[in-house]
Amino acid sequence: KRQVWTSSADFLSTMPTLALPKCNFSLEESKSILVSCPHENVSTKFLAPFTTFSRIHQKSVTCLDISSGGGLGVSTSTDGTMKIWQAANGEIRRLLEGHVYDVNCCRFFPSGLVVLSGGMDAQLKIWSVEDASCAVTFQGHKGGILDTAIVDRGRNVLSCSRDGTARLWDCGKAACLGVLADCGSPVNGIAVGTADNSVNLGAPEKTPSEREIGTEGKILLLAREDKKLQGVGLQSRQPVFLFVGSDAFNCCTFLSSTYFLAGTQDGNIYQLDVRNTNAPIQVIQRSGAPVLSLLPYRDGFIASQGDGTCFIIQQDLDYVIDLTEADCDPVYKVASWEKQIYTCCRDGVVRRYQLSDL
Repeated sequence: KRQVWTSSADFLSTMPTLALPKCNFSLEESKSILVSCPHENVSTKFLAPFTTFSRIHQKSVTCLDISSGGGLGVSTSTDGTMKIWQAANGEIRRLLEGHVYDVNCCRFFPSGLVVLSGGMDAQLKIWSVEDASCAVTFQGHKGGILDTAIVDRGRNVLSCSRDGTARLWDCGKAACLGVLADCGSPVNGIAVGTADNSVNLGAPEKTPSEREIGTEGKILLLAREDKKLQGVGLQSRQPVFLFVGSDAFNCCTFLSSTYFLAGTQDGNIYQLDVRNTNAPIQVIQRSGAPVLSLLPYRDGFIASQGDGTCFIIQQDLDYVIDLTEADCDPVYKVASWEKQIYTCCRDGVVRRYQLSDL
């Protein structure tokens, strides 16, 4: 059973009943409590939100992203809306209207001036931040779009869908450049990264289109519903590896050109080496709740789960920051800008956390 504390004093007043031997508890700045166990050389900081935004959406907030300059946020909700807002105070700037049914995913282009979104209407759209106009609509998927990725500066973008495919798109011509994979099972999440030079990405069967920009040397990760995590050469379209996990894969991300993470429905976070995916380097499980998002952050990563758990783990695994207040509502997505972390949750609240130096 999860205990909820409304203040630091409230937390400390319960200490005699917790029976945690050889652990130290210390109040840091007003928004955090540090719990350490010197005997085991581990510690966890519980960090409360610096700010909460509860008026951006009326229902569950399902996805969000923060612009490259940190000034704007974009988010989607089960209330049927997608909005752009001020990251500092949650003030709504634009309403992006044009999708039919729910919008599943949204992200800023590197410029911070354009947004990419995908919805249950099987459409992929590009929006202007300045006037909320839809500049481009891509059509070709046969099922709802579940995730997107942007190649380099954004001349090409990627999408994955319930129809089991991942596709590469040319933004300038609003055309599909190719189906990168047809998995026969929904692809829940994708990530693109530069592969280590030692990895054989295969050779394309035909000369790539001149409209493909920045695909050489890249690998695409596919988090699949059928318990498989797949790697595909972005330019070659050739399979690189296929790893079978314990349950459906929901999300994936690169930590570097060598290492990547993937999260499953049964709560496992797999860390793998792209040079050898026969066995994971490690499997992390903090709870059995679904892993819903993964984000590289400094020397570690941030993960969010379906039981309201959201945490930052450093590379050496001996220091954890728990981002609190979501209680038992799923935290669907995490975004960051410098020392600020933003989360979106089923309870309809966007939370902003302010980190001190790790």
